[in-house]
Amino acid sequence: MEENNVSTFETLLTRTEDYVKTSFELFKLNTLNEILKVVSAVIAKATLLLFFFTFFLLASVAIAILVGDALGELWLGFIIVAAFYGIIASVISLFFSNWFKNVVSNFIIKQIVK
Repeated sequence: MEENNVSTFETLLTRTEDYVKTSFELFKLNTLNEILKVVSAVIAKATLLLFFFTFFLLASVAIAILVGDALGELWLGFIIVAAFYGIIASVISLFFSNWFKNVVSNFIIKQIVK
């Protein structure tokens, strides 16, 4: 009778150990899955931003050449476009800094919670 109890206890202990190991592996896989979701979303957004940045860079160069050509001095067009972007950057940093931080934070949180 006592051997039966020992055998049952060992079986229970083995099954519990297997359950804990399996649960831990599942936790690791779920965590990895969530991390990969966030990383892939960030990479996708970063790639999109890179393409937009390239577009705006080339468009800015074209506008600077166009303005410089219209004014007769090419360098003047680049200065005017740079000043325009400097003013926009100043306004954004003064008034929209916290808003931008919130947008980025909310994006990352939504990707984690998904």
